[in-house]
Amino acid sequence: MKRYLVLENGSVYEGQAFGSTKPVTGELVFNTGMSGYQESITDLSYHGQILTFTYPLIGNYGINRDDFESLKPAASAIVVHEIARRPSNWRSSMSLADWAEKMDLPGISGVDTRALTKELRNYGVMRACVVDEVTDATTTELKAANLSTEQVKEVTANATYVNPTEGVSIAMIDFGLKNSILRSLARRGVNVMVFPADVDAQTILDADPDGVLLSNGPGDPESVEYALPTIKTLQEKLPLMGICLGHQLFAMANGATTFKLKFGHRGFNHAVRNLATGKIDFTSQNHGYAVDPASIAGTDLEITHEEINDHTVEGVRLKSKSAFSVQFHPDAAPGPHDAEYLFDDFLAMIATAKQKGAYNA
Repeated sequence: MKRYLVLENGSVYEGQAFGSTKPVTGELVFNTGMSGYQESITDLSYHGQILTFTYPLIGNYGINRDDFESLKPAASAIVVHEIARRPSNWRSSMSLADWAEKMDLPGISGVDTRALTKELRNYGVMRACVVDEVTDATTTELKAANLSTEQVKEVTANATYVNPTEGVSIAMIDFGLKNSILRSLARRGVNVMVFPADVDAQTILDADPDGVLLSNGPGDPESVEYALPTIKTLQEKLPLMGICLGHQLFAMANGATTFKLKFGHRGFNHAVRNLATGKIDFTSQNHGYAVDPASIAGTDLEITHEEINDHTVEGVRLKSKSAFSVQFHPDAAPGPHDAEYLFDDFLAMIATAKQKGAYNA
């Protein structure tokens, strides 16, 4: 069955349908990873986006029960050059195509994803739709489409829950967290209390955690400004770490601003330099916005990491408090684990604060 990917600039890519046959509209982005499609599709940072994979063969190891980052697909549709018909892996429980059909996830294969990616790099990410028929009104309607700006409210936890252990206790504010963050902390014996994105600071302080973690999540950080007062209060009281969207919100809470990247960083091979040590880490990333480096001057923030290709701000810290954040994913999943030590640095920061008997950065 034929299916079409239509871009708001008028470009049309023809392919074959798989998964759900429902029409869908969203922001079209691309991911450069050679594996990890299951984690990417279920990563809530892709909520509402049409996800293009640049690697030419997707689905070759199927879908398994262990690698979900959320319970359902986060991407609204997926675009591939070729989808594997016969996956092969000892963990595989079904094919990607079968899973997409089961989960009502639209897909289109047979697309020249190399040409599509070049177009997105030239023109930037844009609105797109996946449809079974292209009419004269398709592009006009696409340009007029209103995409949601409330992505975090659509994916955050509805209520507080606990991922329990007997170790130190961390309060995580859920802006669209990946399960791999919980798994990384569980391996370190951390007791995690997860709170909705709109939680107030006093609710977290009443739970008596040892530290606070701001999770990743989808969309424009300016749509989550309601979280900034909470972050400001908590960083005065407890050690704090931010990841991805959490990094952007942490920076904004301390006077910085953000901007939208032309086509974002979405992949697992982004080289990041630690400015203090000069060490290069290869990192997993998924974001369309970044912190404006010019906005950091005059704040209490210090840039700690930068992307070596485009010099994007990849990490900041407060000079006067035990609080820092990074744009990339220390939890990886998928991707290299070069930066996983940052969780250990955060736990060491918490241990120091506890040893002093009170938070006194």
